[in-house]
Amino acid sequence: MSLLVARGLTRRFGGVTAARDVSLSLAAGEMLALIGPNGAGKSTVFNMIGGQLAPDSGRVALDGADVTGLPPRALARRGMGRTFQVAQTFASASVLGNVRLALLVHHGHAFDLWRREAALFRAEAMALLDRLGLAAEADRPVAELAYGDVKRVELAIALAAAPRLLLMDEPTAGMAPAERAGLMRLVATLAREERIGVLFTEHDMDAVFAHADRILVLLSGRIIADGPPEAVRANPEVQRAYLGAAGLRAASRAGRPAGRGGAA
Repeated sequence: MSLLVARGLTRRFGGVTAARDVSLSLAAGEMLALIGPNGAGKSTVFNMIGGQLAPDSGRVALDGADVTGLPPRALARRGMGRTFQVAQTFASASVLGNVRLALLVHHGHAFDLWRREAALFRAEAMALLDRLGLAAEADRPVAELAYGDVKRVELAIALAAAPRLLLMDEPTAGMAPAERAGLMRLVATLAREERIGVLFTEHDMDAVFAHADRILVLLSGRIIADGPPEAVRANPEVQRAYLGAAGLRAASRAGRPAGRGGAA
């Protein structure tokens, strides 16, 4: 059974149909990229799955349970995590404080971060930071970090809730090329080892073709391709509508063997 299944998602804004009968599935441990030109409907689909928008029609199921239209907080309790194009962190708090706060909230504690709960979940937070290569930065305010490290802090916050499904909106936005590659390698490793399904939108075709197991391409609110990177790269409609010469060069540079797995 697939971890995430969306069927027939449609959303209209006035007379504009932003998403039309969009269906997708995602398996545990799989990286699925949702791409398309500006205005293709990526954000609309992403937000219908993430609970920011309710579909006009269609259904979303997480681990077999219907979660259509549930708000983000309810989805988080069911195992859905999210990161954002602009990283969402507490800039004035320490790296450790950000992750401990996420752990405290996830475990339902009434807390005073600086007094009574000062030691609670410290070991768990440090273990997570160590895995993401941030242990040495634990006591630094997030505001002092390079933006690539801020993105890792946001990822640590999302992982603190032990998600089974992770939605990542433009995970490499604002990052230098080397930082982008490092972050996406880390996410792919976590997805595989922790069996986390990852659905991500991304404009960087190097990141998409190097790390996605499958790619779903939207155009004018409808799906025009869904398959492994090599099949999408060779799809004539995708080439005409989206990739073009520059995108094809990026896809060729990022060419890789077939992904680790497909949707169940």
